[in-house]
Amino acid sequence: MGKKKPRSRRSFTPEFKAEIVELCQRGDRSVGQVAKDCDLTETAVRDWVKQAEVDAGEREELAALRRENRQLREDVEVLNRATAFFAKEPR
Repeated sequence: MGKKKPRSRRSFTPEFKAEIVELCQRGDRSVGQVAKDCDLTETAVRDWVKQAEVDAGEREELAALRRENRQLREDVEVLNRATAFFAKEPR
């Protein structure tokens, strides 16, 4: 019978995975076609694409939080200066 030999576990560099994800996200080929063309399992490629989407979302969230943090620090600095100014005013 046509039993397939199990594949040995391979490891791939982050750069290689990023290239594969880019091919999938370009949209001219399906995930299955990219996997087949590159001799990869479709499951692995789908997992890489899903992880890339999660990572991108986390980077966007982190950037937004850093912007908010910077704005809040500026606001606190303005309030500290205003407090110091009004504390000096004679009553």
